[in-house]
Amino acid sequence: MREVLHPRKINQVVSMATLPPPVDVNSNPYLTGCFEAVTNEGVWPNLTATTGELPADIVGTYIRNGPNPRFTPIGSYVYPVDGDGMVHAITLSDGVAVYRNKFVRTPMLKREEEVGHALWGGIMSGVVPGEEEAGPALANQWKDLPDINVVRHHGKLIALAEMSRSYSLGDKLETLDPVTYGGVFAQGTCAHPKVDPMTGEMIVFTYGLEAPFLTWAVIGADGQVTSGPHAVDTPKSCMIHDFAITATSIVLVVNPLIFDLEAAMSGGSLLSWKPELGCRIAVISRKTGAVTWHQGDAFWTWHFANAHDVDGGLVVDAVVWDRPGFGEHDDHTPSKGTFSRLTLPRISDAINHQILVDRPMEFPRIDDRLIGQVHHQVAVGARTGREVPPGEFDAVLTINPESGSVTAFDAGTLSVGEPCFVPSSDGSTGGYYVTYATDRTTMRSSFVVLAADDVAAGPVATIELPVRVPLGLHGAWLPI
Repeated sequence: MREVLHPRKINQVVSMATLPPPVDVNSNPYLTGCFEAVTNEGVWPNLTATTGELPADIVGTYIRNGPNPRFTPIGSYVYPVDGDGMVHAITLSDGVAVYRNKFVRTPMLKREEEVGHALWGGIMSGVVPGEEEAGPALANQWKDLPDINVVRHHGKLIALAEMSRSYSLGDKLETLDPVTYGGVFAQGTCAHPKVDPMTGEMIVFTYGLEAPFLTWAVIGADGQVTSGPHAVDTPKSCMIHDFAITATSIVLVVNPLIFDLEAAMSGGSLLSWKPELGCRIAVISRKTGAVTWHQGDAFWTWHFANAHDVDGGLVVDAVVWDRPGFGEHDDHTPSKGTFSRLTLPRISDAINHQILVDRPMEFPRIDDRLIGQVHHQVAVGARTGREVPPGEFDAVLTINPESGSVTAFDAGTLSVGEPCFVPSSDGSTGGYYVTYATDRTTMRSSFVVLAADDVAAGPVATIELPVRVPLGLHGAWLPI
């Protein structure tokens, strides 16, 4: 027996007598090609540069998370909010690399491995297994999906989910325990926490289907919750993927991607895009918790590059879309992200929106040592204009947000992932951007190293990997 369940609404279930059908893998672009899942895990040592030479001042590990279904999905599959987590790590030292990958093995995934097929449906199907299939401990629970991001904080490496429990990982990427901060976040936090490099604090937020719909909190450098959770006054439950901080403020953008339980219970979409409701941005004082609101037209942002204080207010740099691209009322016409600067003045509730670079892009990143501070460069994955599959990027751009100037690495037949900044280990001001990439013509993957001050020059080094790394989501650089 199976039951239909909506996230965090355990009391609203409808029985189903049969499994939902498997998703047609061949018709979903995020289950084929460069996104096709891999199931083999392992460790591959003694890798050296295939082209160029690995810089001597890169010492550490690049680790990246991403959705990678262990079994054929059932019911639905919506990228990027579905799929089991798999982490991919490459450790560099003395010109030699070690690559390893491993699933984030939640209790739900372990149960599916025991039976040999998927038991939990995609998030839009709302299907969870009953006791007969999942056992009493997991019956009627939503599946943990720590497949979005990774962060290292208070000495722990954590695989992060979109509003389900995160899990700590060991030195060999083995899955350890759920991370709930003593039960304060029993159902998890956001997938994009912000670690303030000046204080060591990690700021998180949560959203939910029941009031309070939005909260934020501060986790100290020792891993203890030091402030919150604090509720933010919002009248509806909205999906919020990312946020930003400055030295003084927390910035939460509330755009109208609304959870609609009534529609979902009657066969409609769990998420509805309601642009007529506009945008509200909460600017929250990190010192007092006081909230001021800014109002404007609706837009959607998956990811923020950074924010910082300026005279008279603050600025936020982000990739901005006209809509999220899924959910009810999305007409599925082509959309693109633009690199934009949002200025929020302290003397009014306005949102001043300036487009700096108008071309398809996503995954903005800065040097993480500047989170909340002034930054002078943002790197993104972008499209050159050639025909590439949905969700893929064939270029890495670096953008100067003050001037809007762009430097581009044209990756040719490579589909590149999120660029991650790697500071030089010798203490100099130089650095690099690294990413996993897959050749669309051969399906072979590589690790690419670009000089941050001149990505247009092409890779200073590449390592051809012995196995394919599916395109995924977010990563982090972990200095040794």
